[in-house]
Amino acid sequence: MREEARTYTFENGLRLMQIPSPTQVAYCGISIDAGTRDEEPGEEGMAHFCEHMMFKGTDKRRAWHIINRMEAVGGDLNAYTNKEETVVYAAFMKEHLERATELIFDIVFHSTFPQHEIDKECEVIVDEIESYNDTPADLIFDRFEDIIYEGNSLGHDILGTAENVRRFRTEDALQFVLRLYRPEKMVFFVLGDVEFEQVKKMVGKRLKDIKSIIPIEPIRLVSPIKRNAGIFTEERGTHQAHVMIGRASYGSEDDKRIALYFLNNILGGPGMNSRLNIALREHRGLVYTVESSLTNYTDTSTWAIYFGCDEEDVERCLRTVRQELDKLMNEPMTERLFTGALKQIKGQIGVACDNFENYALDMAKAYLHYNKVEGQKDTIEHLERLTPELLQEVAREVFDEQGLTTLIFR
Repeated sequence: MREEARTYTFENGLRLMQIPSPTQVAYCGISIDAGTRDEEPGEEGMAHFCEHMMFKGTDKRRAWHIINRMEAVGGDLNAYTNKEETVVYAAFMKEHLERATELIFDIVFHSTFPQHEIDKECEVIVDEIESYNDTPADLIFDRFEDIIYEGNSLGHDILGTAENVRRFRTEDALQFVLRLYRPEKMVFFVLGDVEFEQVKKMVGKRLKDIKSIIPIEPIRLVSPIKRNAGIFTEERGTHQAHVMIGRASYGSEDDKRIALYFLNNILGGPGMNSRLNIALREHRGLVYTVESSLTNYTDTSTWAIYFGCDEEDVERCLRTVRQELDKLMNEPMTERLFTGALKQIKGQIGVACDNFENYALDMAKAYLHYNKVEGQKDTIEHLERLTPELLQEVAREVFDEQGLTTLIFR
């Protein structure tokens, strides 16, 4: 698909990316380079709040009309916020592309954030926050990043706090959007069996409706300082102990990040044959869930292992995890193991790319942040250039016990 992807940049800086697909279902959306880490002091939770409120009214639509616009033709309208972007997108039969495009541009560029809707929706968001706080297996991930990125907005909880959400007003949301929802910080993406020139014309038509935006000097994001190695324990009164081990790691420009991605997959990726799942669950029966993850940001990444276990098994689990990390650090990977792991991850990438929705979102993210149209073939080419020697070097840099942070919820 990479070779067929087409791009175009409009005069106002908005980038367009169109990827062909063989199905009758199409996807389109706007990815915005604005997320939690763009929030200023006192705005914590604002990016997620604005994502909710975009669906509550525009210059020409009320909330019901927004909800019903795609539902009426069997489509689906959705959105999400994370640390570095906000995305609004839709899935629909390809003949409804213009309907979806018009709606998405309307809610991104013409939302009014009516106060009466804010008064209702803020309690929905507060309920979401409280539900999240009641789920330690989810909460520990945000708390972990808050520790390793202490003092930087990258560590902030995406949902914010109930206190903040309850005091947000219409003018707060409008100012946040004016500052950050800017065409030059956006990508409009389409994946579907549609003509590129048709898409370009359709988007150009929508851009004529966008209000004049006063240029604002962009805020330079501060890269986080990697800190706080050590063991942190918090009393949460949970039935199980929840544990995370990890650290901040390579940024997007570091070629070693793909090696860490490969190692992470071997260690605790989605396969049931991952080393941690075999060691902790299959061989010892100590955990129900164990996984490792690599969360990529533009200037850093978070690598972490998570597991939940009985309180009395925490130390045994930690020793077992350490043994698996030491193996990757100290035992050179044989050609047979390397070839097998490469075959597995290539298969996983192929299966993942068959999910067109996730593929479109991933491609848009890469184009938004790195101005690169990279797909399955590019990733596999990077993986095939890895060597067992480089993998061991990266394992020694990342998995060294002295640089790791451990967080335990008890």
